[in-house]
Amino acid sequence: MSKNPSDGSVRWLTPDEERAWRAFRRMMIAVQTGTARDLSQVGLSEPDYEVLSTLSERPDHAGTLHGQAAKMGWSRSRLSRHATRMEARGLIRRAPDPDDGRGCLLVLTEHGLDTLVDAAPAHLRSVRHHFIDRLAPEDLTALEHIARKVEPPDEAPRPPQT
Repeated sequence: MSKNPSDGSVRWLTPDEERAWRAFRRMMIAVQTGTARDLSQVGLSEPDYEVLSTLSERPDHAGTLHGQAAKMGWSRSRLSRHATRMEARGLIRRAPDPDDGRGCLLVLTEHGLDTLVDAAPAHLRSVRHHFIDRLAPEDLTALEHIARKVEPPDEAPRPPQT
């Protein structure tokens, strides 16, 4: 990449910073590609699994479309389109949001929960294969520490896992 900026305020990455950034990007791509490929073998996409697993952990297996979109870093309209496809497959249903007349709740169906339960072992094997089992416990601790530093500031800090 050219380092001849038209604006002298650009802070170019040092060689060490650039190596770290590129290594991070390669790692993310490798892990996401591997886990997405493995999830597709059980008929789910990564966004499908994210929605199903999040709803399964919520009271009444329901959550707002707005909250889920924020968690995934998606726009509401993007998640709404994806939710329509999940609804057509019987994985979720929509319900009116009693707290927001303009919003809706995403509700996990029995079929969606069964699908998640069936997919979870394969997904966990994939996460272990592509990520967890390649790292030492101290690597995992360091990654968790780094992740907390780069979380968006509007997210509530998560307590350390013991």
